[in-house]
Amino acid sequence: MRCFGSNVSNSKFQKISIQGRASAFGTSAKSGLGTFTGHGPIATLAGTNIVAKIHYLQLYIAVVLLSVLPLAALASREARGAAADLYRNPGKKVKERTRQLQAENEARRQTEAALRQRESRIRRLLVEANIIGIFIFDLEGPIVEANDAFLQMMGYDREDVVAGRLQWTELTPPEWLDRDLQYLPQLKMTGSLQPFEKEYLRKDGNRVPVLIGLASFEDGSNQGVAFVLDLSKRKQVEAEAREMQMELAHANRLATMRQLSASIAHEVSQPIGAVVTNAQAALRFLEGQPPALEEARQALTDIVNDGVRAAQVINRVRAQIKKAPPRRDELEINGAIREVVELTRGEAVKNGVSVRTELADSLPLTNGDRVQLQQVVLNLIINSIEAMSGVSEGTRDLLISTGKAKSGGVLVVVRDSGPGIAPASANRLFDSFYTTKRDGLGMGLSICHSIIEAHQGQLWATANTPRGARFQFTLPTGQSKD
Repeated sequence: MRCFGSNVSNSKFQKISIQGRASAFGTSAKSGLGTFTGHGPIATLAGTNIVAKIHYLQLYIAVVLLSVLPLAALASREARGAAADLYRNPGKKVKERTRQLQAENEARRQTEAALRQRESRIRRLLVEANIIGIFIFDLEGPIVEANDAFLQMMGYDREDVVAGRLQWTELTPPEWLDRDLQYLPQLKMTGSLQPFEKEYLRKDGNRVPVLIGLASFEDGSNQGVAFVLDLSKRKQVEAEAREMQMELAHANRLATMRQLSASIAHEVSQPIGAVVTNAQAALRFLEGQPPALEEARQALTDIVNDGVRAAQVINRVRAQIKKAPPRRDELEINGAIREVVELTRGEAVKNGVSVRTELADSLPLTNGDRVQLQQVVLNLIINSIEAMSGVSEGTRDLLISTGKAKSGGVLVVVRDSGPGIAPASANRLFDSFYTTKRDGLGMGLSICHSIIEAHQGQLWATANTPRGARFQFTLPTGQSKD
């Protein structure tokens, strides 16, 4: 008999004669005792006695067991090994897990130590470093930490910080606070602000000019850090520089007035002489019989006009000579230019220079110091007259014009018919102590350039057509003239 591909025979079953080949799965066999039919693992015997059935089932079970037992034995050995291992080492799994947890805790501890060390370094950098003032603030106002540099800058001590007495909103003057509050949404959104200048109030009430930069610790954070640079020394140096510039400008005006002294004396002597002449005429008209009252009245009117004219010359000279701090007022540039032209008319006549003006109407007002701007025009006119005094051929023409600049401001142009600007000098005209004059100091144009720049304007020079030089400057507007 063949079962699962194997031949099985047993002498005990010689009474069962199976003719043919029988299989435990889907086979049939005939014997002398009957017919065996089977389908699948469970076979049925038809027409056989019960002993044969039992014998055959025993044979089938034996074959199945021979196939399954080796696998069961293998699984059993593994299970027994695991059980034995667990029995012999009951704490192995616990110890393993314990080691894992210990390793994780150690890694966490090292990470926390590194973070503390980093935080300590950042704290030393931000708070304990005293190169510049640094403080940590809350957006609502409190200053929660500050380094010694900032506290010394403000005149406070650490007890004020600990007690919560420092509020950046209270340290900020009212005129700066509104702008600072407008910056807070940008600080929250971007995390930082570009450095800007402002002022803080010291504990003693004095003001400190500072340059400050802000950054929040993280996006959306309610706290941030401020880096504060004290600008007091820089502002003091700038003020000293302005004072020195004012001294130089004053010296330049004195030198110019000294140069114009002969012309000014002539300008003053003319109206004074006219006053004397008109007074004598008035006396004669009054002594007549009958007195010529109308003529006397006219002579007296001329005396008044001549006196006003002389006073104007003296006032213009005084304005250029006196030493006064700069002022910023709204001024009409054409009127300021006319005064300078009148002041220099005598010098122009003495040097045979024809002076013309083309002053545009309805120019907007500009903001500035009247005396300083007049000094610029005065220097440019005197330079042009001096340049043309050495010209032997052709006419000596000086044209002063005004108009609207392309930028929207006021444009002033001084043109002459002198020798022009030498190419080698073009790039150095406005340098300090550079001059092409034999007895010049080289400060006039440099001072003019500084004055115009201080008024947020521009001064430059180009060649004039057909000859000569053209100096022009622009000034920003104040408010439009009505």
